[in-house]
Amino acid sequence: MKKQITVTVNGTRHQVEVPHRLLLVDLLRDELKLTGTHQACTFEGVCGACTVLLNKEAIKSCMILAVQVDGQDITTVEGLASDGELHPLQQAFKEHHGLQCGFCTSGMLMNATEFLQKNPDPTEQEIRSALIGNICRCTGYQNIVIAIKAAAKQLRTQTD
Repeated sequence: MKKQITVTVNGTRHQVEVPHRLLLVDLLRDELKLTGTHQACTFEGVCGACTVLLNKEAIKSCMILAVQVDGQDITTVEGLASDGELHPLQQAFKEHHGLQCGFCTSGMLMNATEFLQKNPDPTEQEIRSALIGNICRCTGYQNIVIAIKAAAKQLRTQTD
């Protein structure tokens, strides 16, 4: 059984017919070809690699059905950059070596995007606490924390 849904992803409105049991991560990757959202934990919601923003709130897209986002707004990692310019978080991850293999990076970036909207001047401990739902097997998190702290500073100077 399928259902017609309308969803706005990275500012583009899509009308798609989806099976009732299709996960949002599969809609994004397989139907919309937005492969920056990764799958790692076999749909258990523990790794955070599939994190996207649903109406500006970070969610794990492997834990929600596509039919549940009908009429809503999704931002994926592909939607962070603007006019060919990296988002300050993306730039900070690049400059501060906040990634190694890159598999967790999109989820880290999306989680950090929501976190910095709520807490624009976080401490290192607050950043570490915010990253609890995102697993990185390569970096040890130190450079990720440094990158998020640098991005927070950059974002604050943009709004001042």
